[in-house]
Parts: sequence; structure tokens; C-alpha cells
Amino acid sequence: MISLKIDEVKPFMAKLLANTLFDNFILREMEIQTFTGFNVSGHFNEGFFTKEELEERGAEKAVLWSEVKGIAFSIIRGSKTPLSMKIVFQLPRSLTDQLVESLGGRYRAEDVGGLYMNIRFENNELRIITGTSMKTFVMDKTLDVEWDDWVRKYLESKEIYYEEI
Repeated sequence: MISLKIDEVKPFMAKLLANTLFDNFILREMEIQTFTGFNVSGHFNEGFFTKEELEERGAEKAVLWSEVKGIAFSIIRGSKTPLSMKIVFQLPRSLTDQLVESLGGRYRAEDVGGLYMNIRFENNELRIITGTSMKTFVMDKTLDVEWDDWVRKYLESKEIYYEEI
């Protein structure tokens, strides 16, 4: 787990809300506090969709950031900065499996609950905190280290500059 402070908040928010940077990440949770609180659970409601829409969607039953970012943008847009914001992203299963496979058999993909990025804005500071979830107890922290490195490289490749706290 690492904590990264993003110094350039406005450019990051532009990339988050108006770019495709995080579109393929799974949204697990979103909370935005403005004049009132807005909460999105990230839970996929199959009952909302027709049978055809579900078939079109295939096996992917997660809520992606691309499906919610327009709503987030409309909540945040305006002349006032939100009081706080929390967004929890999960790396999609296919990318999680690739990362686990790159570790040469140290882990089984089915034992990984998820790889997470928590984006938090409060007190005019923006931070990204990483996290891993395992379905079984492991002493080995190699996956944590690799996930943290992956996040650093991803942010750097997208020209998002940070200070590690």
C-alpha cells in the first residue's frame, strides 16, 4: 500500500472526468460531498436491463468508470470545489490476471479479491492510496509491491505527477 499526493489537482480532475484515463476501471464506490452528499455504490443491478442488453454486455457485470464519470462530472461541475470526494477503483479482472501471471506462479488468480486505487480529495488535497485484497491469507507481499509499481508507472505514463507520502 502506498499513498501518493497529487499536487496538480485541476489537471488530474480534468483527466479523471473528461478523459478516458480510468474508463476501463471498475467503480466500486463513489462519494461526493457538495451542498449535499452523493453516493454511488458501484453495484450492478441486472434487473434494470433487458435480456438483450445483458447478453450484449456479456460476462462483464461490473460498473465501469466510463458509465458513471458523466454523472460525477455533472455533480462536480460549477464554481465551487467539492468539500470532499472518494472514488474507489478496482483493476479489471483481465488486467489483474495478467499482473498475477507475471509473478510466475507465486499466486493463483482466483485467490486475488481485487487490486484497488482509492482516490480521495479532502481539505483541498488529492491522494491516491493503493490496496490489495486477497481471498486467502498470505505472508508474501510481492503482489502488493507489484501493484504499487504498476500504479506508479501507469500514472507516470499518463503524465500524472505525484509525491509519495
